[in-house]
Amino acid sequence: MSEKSFFTDVKTLRARARDHIERGAVTTGYGRDRAVVLKLLNDALATEIVCVLRYKRHYFTATGIHAQSVKAEFKEHAAEEQMHADKLAQRIVELGGAPNFSPEGLLARSHAEYVEGDSLIDMIREDLVAERVAIESYTEMIRYIGDGDPTTKRLLEEILADEEEHADDLKSLHDGFRA
Repeated sequence: MSEKSFFTDVKTLRARARDHIERGAVTTGYGRDRAVVLKLLNDALATEIVCVLRYKRHYFTATGIHAQSVKAEFKEHAAEEQMHADKLAQRIVELGGAPNFSPEGLLARSHAEYVEGDSLIDMIREDLVAERVAIESYTEMIRYIGDGDPTTKRLLEEILADEEEHADDLKSLHDGFRA
C-alpha cells in the first residue's frame, strides 16, 4: 500500500469543502454524533458555571485564621473554571451549537452540586468532591469522543489536567486541616 493511498486526493477534498458549507468546521469526516457531543459540552458548561459560582461564594464567605491563603486558592480556581466555561462555549459554537447559559435547569444539567459549606474545611471538602466529579466526567467524555473529534478531545484533556491540579491543591489544603 503506497503512502499516497492514506490521503484523499485534492479534488475530492475541495469538493467536500464546498458541500454543506453551512456546517462550518463540522465536515463529513466528523467522527461522532454531533448532537451527543453538544449535549456533553453543554452539560460540562453547566458544571463549570456551577463550580465558578460555588468557588466565588467560598471566596467571599471564607473566614477564620487560615482563610486568606484558602481564599486565594478559591479565587484562582474560580477564574480557571470561568476560562473552562468560555472555552467550552466557544467549542459548542464551532460545532454549530448554542451554548446554554440559561440559569433555568443549571443545577440539573451540572454534574457537580452547589454546596455552600458551613466552615472552611466544609468548603474545601465540597470543592474537592466537585473536582473529583469533574475528573470522572471529563475522563468519560474523553473516552467517548476518542479519535472522532480530536479538537474537542484535546480541549477536554486540557480541562481535565486543570481539574486534576485543582483536586491536588484542595487535597493538600484538606490534609493540612486534618494534621
